[in-house]
Amino acid sequence: MMQLHQDYKKFDEKDTIIVAIGPEKTDKFKSFWDEYKLEFYGIPDESQSILKLYDQKINIFKLGRMPAQMLIDKNGVLKYDHFGHSMKDIPETSEILDLIESMKLD
Repeated sequence: MMQLHQDYKKFDEKDTIIVAIGPEKTDKFKSFWDEYKLEFYGIPDESQSILKLYDQKINIFKLGRMPAQMLIDKNGVLKYDHFGHSMKDIPETSEILDLIESMKLD
């Protein structure tokens, strides 16, 4: 999440909205957002309804909810998804930015 915060301007320049979804309770999630002054959107998903909607996995042996990244175009069409197998299995920002750029060509 902090990488998204650091690279927020790069996404904003590409007219891309970031939405981060986390497993925490609403008050804890809001406190985190306020503490770090995150500029993008955040949605707490304590009930795991969004997790289930997108079939995101939970692995209690690897710290819980596995990371997932998705790119959805302005028409609501899912163009890319990556479901991580560990907390370190997250695409680099440059890879996501390249994908966003290629979506503009579609």
